[in-house]
Amino acid sequence: MNANKLIIFSAPSGSGKTTIVRHLLKTFPNQIDFSISATSRPKRGVEENGKDYFYLSVDEFKKRVLKNEFLEWEEVYAGTHYGTLKSEVQKIWDAGKAVIFDIDVEGGLNLKNQFKDQALAVFVMPPSIKILEERLHLRQTDSAESIARRVAKAEKELKTAELFDVFIINEILEDACAKAEEVVKKFLKIN
Repeated sequence: MNANKLIIFSAPSGSGKTTIVRHLLKTFPNQIDFSISATSRPKRGVEENGKDYFYLSVDEFKKRVLKNEFLEWEEVYAGTHYGTLKSEVQKIWDAGKAVIFDIDVEGGLNLKNQFKDQALAVFVMPPSIKILEERLHLRQTDSAESIARRVAKAEKELKTAELFDVFIINEILEDACAKAEEVVKKFLKIN
């Protein structure tokens, strides 16, 4: 039974953590489920409310903070909040599964500090800042200014890698996914 366990994947934006988490969800559908975060940022492209994020206005987000409805939350960029709703995590635990997170570095460390040995914190590293910047440009979802801000943030975040339980360098995606499977199996004691 994996109830009350958390698997936290954190990384600088563009490192490939979302792709790895999606791979793990397909690989371990009976053992893990995804925690959908809440955000005050607008939807991008084909994103859907309740599937990609729970989209809240800044006011609604702040009201939920005051009601203590978040396990963790932060203002990642000015006016843009992200957080983990307690109700989302409890729903997954009630189904007897471990919760997997695709979350920024600060949020990931916050959860690890709260849940200690109940949590596995994995840091996904890009092969280099230059490759990270190229990946962000290839995504074509951010302005040049936004990419510059993300790269600057990534440089700071890379310095926190040693605070995580495990780090995976995502140079070759298949290898990174295999390593992620290995650490999740060990943490959840899956044969």
